[in-house]
Amino acid sequence: MGRKRWVLHSFDRAAANALSESGQFSGLLSVLLAGRGFDDPQAAASYINCDHSFEDPFSFADMDKAAARLEQAVEGFEKIAVYGDYDADGVTATAVLYSYLCARDADVCYYIPQREGEGYGLNKGAVDRLHEAGVRLLVTVDNGVSALEEIDYANSLGMDVVVTDHHTPGCRLPNACAVVNPHRADCPSRFSDYAGVGVAFKLVQAMEGGDPQGLLDEYADLVAIGTMGDVVPLKGENRALVQRGLLHLSHSDRAGVAALLDAAGMTGRRLTGTNIAFSLVPRINAAGRIGSPDRAVRLLLTEDPEEAQELAQEIDLENRQRQQIEADILQKAQQILDENPAFAFDRVLVLAGEGWHKGVIGIVASKMLERYAKPCIMISLDGETAKGSGRSIEGFSLYDAIAACSAQLTRFGGHKLAAGLELKAQDVDGFRQAVNEYAAALQTPMPLPRLILDCKLRPASISLEAVRDLHFLEPFGCENPAPLFGLFGMTLQGVTPLAGGKHVRLHLWRDQVQVQAVWFGMPAEELAYTQGERLDLAVSLSITEFRGQQSLSVIVKDVRPSGFEEEACTEGLRLYECLQRGEQLKEEELAALSPSREDMAALFRFIRSAGGYRGSVDLLFHRLGLSSGKLLIALDALKELGIVVYENRADVLSVALLPTKGKVNLEDSAVLAGLKEQRKAMGR
Repeated sequence: MGRKRWVLHSFDRAAANALSESGQFSGLLSVLLAGRGFDDPQAAASYINCDHSFEDPFSFADMDKAAARLEQAVEGFEKIAVYGDYDADGVTATAVLYSYLCARDADVCYYIPQREGEGYGLNKGAVDRLHEAGVRLLVTVDNGVSALEEIDYANSLGMDVVVTDHHTPGCRLPNACAVVNPHRADCPSRFSDYAGVGVAFKLVQAMEGGDPQGLLDEYADLVAIGTMGDVVPLKGENRALVQRGLLHLSHSDRAGVAALLDAAGMTGRRLTGTNIAFSLVPRINAAGRIGSPDRAVRLLLTEDPEEAQELAQEIDLENRQRQQIEADILQKAQQILDENPAFAFDRVLVLAGEGWHKGVIGIVASKMLERYAKPCIMISLDGETAKGSGRSIEGFSLYDAIAACSAQLTRFGGHKLAAGLELKAQDVDGFRQAVNEYAAALQTPMPLPRLILDCKLRPASISLEAVRDLHFLEPFGCENPAPLFGLFGMTLQGVTPLAGGKHVRLHLWRDQVQVQAVWFGMPAEELAYTQGERLDLAVSLSITEFRGQQSLSVIVKDVRPSGFEEEACTEGLRLYECLQRGEQLKEEELAALSPSREDMAALFRFIRSAGGYRGSVDLLFHRLGLSSGKLLIALDALKELGIVVYENRADVLSVALLPTKGKVNLEDSAVLAGLKEQRKAMGR
């Protein structure tokens, strides 16, 4: 797990007290509601009950034109094509509009571009094929707002185009019959954060005269899947759409949805936004990443249970293949860093490999960001060309970074936290240098990913009754995260390995109350904390049911030693990386990195007495009270002198002692001598 900056969320205590005193909400729920900005009982109750009036679809710019042109096509039996996208948002948007038009007896087909070969959005080859098939009206869903040239081309062939999209428009809109996009500068709609499927649903709502209720019974399940898949803010109408969709998903009469739930092992389980996002969405996406996205649409549309089962099993198999491909690329990316350790000190990780699957590299970029707490761009090399996908951290705009390097690129696009790019393979090294020079020129430290705690909890306040109310805040997702709580100053009493040592249960104690917390993915032999240590934990709380009995689950999300000095540790690591990049440091900064003989001796004694070390730099920094920068310099020197071997990979530090013969002279260390010379050159 990469480093994170812990942030304790602030909330209005007076508002929390007012909510609690109203008698409608428990104390813990009142705190969480206040932290989400609700300061009166009526607004909080409305939020919990999703008492949301749906936006009038005709408040969207061009919606009247879009609905009228579609009505004309339906009535005139013109050939209509719904042109979608290969991800879960685009697939569900296609299914919603296509199935609605079928129910209207329209002459309609759909088209999903192939990720490999066609890429995202409209392309002229697809326009040609649809024109040859007799299509008179092309309706885009989840794309189209940037397809200026392609829409002009369709117009030249005598085809009309209606655009429905939710991506940020450029400075010029396409020359379409209608461009329905809530992010248009002139769109008066009060709510703008729809996914592509949400905009498609609003078009259907407009064609039905504006009343959404009957349409929700028919399409809310698909809208919920697409909305969760596109990670748009779960507030306002999005929250209402997903909540309504979850009610329908659990007993969906769609053969394809039922088959997909079964393939994902979700049949009979309580469905939430979170488990939909981690079960159904990846499988729908896998069809577009690995195989043909057309099958995902067919799965959602089929009424044949046998066909649904067959398609769901195919897609589930491809999802497992996607996971294996992802794991292979992740391993190769890590190998590149192991073989090129200087890359790991870059502000922005840029990693490239021959033949990496273009449909998966974005996911791997997210995982590398999680490991190294840095923006990451993964690039797939294919002969002379290269395509990349990147992910970033809140506070560092990846789009701005790659836009500043546009001279190195042939194509790019995206937003602050995710972006795609194309370039010549020979320019990858130059791009790596350019994007890191851009980051350095900002003259601000790269921000760390944030771990936001809703509030601290006393162990005595954790109970089934308190936790039972948390579901009122669902569905959880973007801008409405599942609550995280801080358990601070907990004493570790013991550890129980689980699942053959793959996970651990921590037995914790404070204020005469014992808490048991499960840390998934933490192998028992790698747990660096020992009995008796005082810990701060970030945890989630939930209720599980087994054989009719409910029990409280406390799940560990992150741990650090109590009293950990985060700012000091972060600054030491920053200075160490600056030194490794060869950047000019001030004398006081060099001093902060220079370990004394006593520091070196203290580190050596600690490693010798412990028989080595495996854990985070943060924990070793805390235990020794030695600056994290000095700590790593000391390890470099000990490694150079043949006293230890160590590996620092993704904030997991592994140190082992080597057998030594006789005394070792610290003056023989080039690492320490280099620091001394730099300080001397500054006049000290």
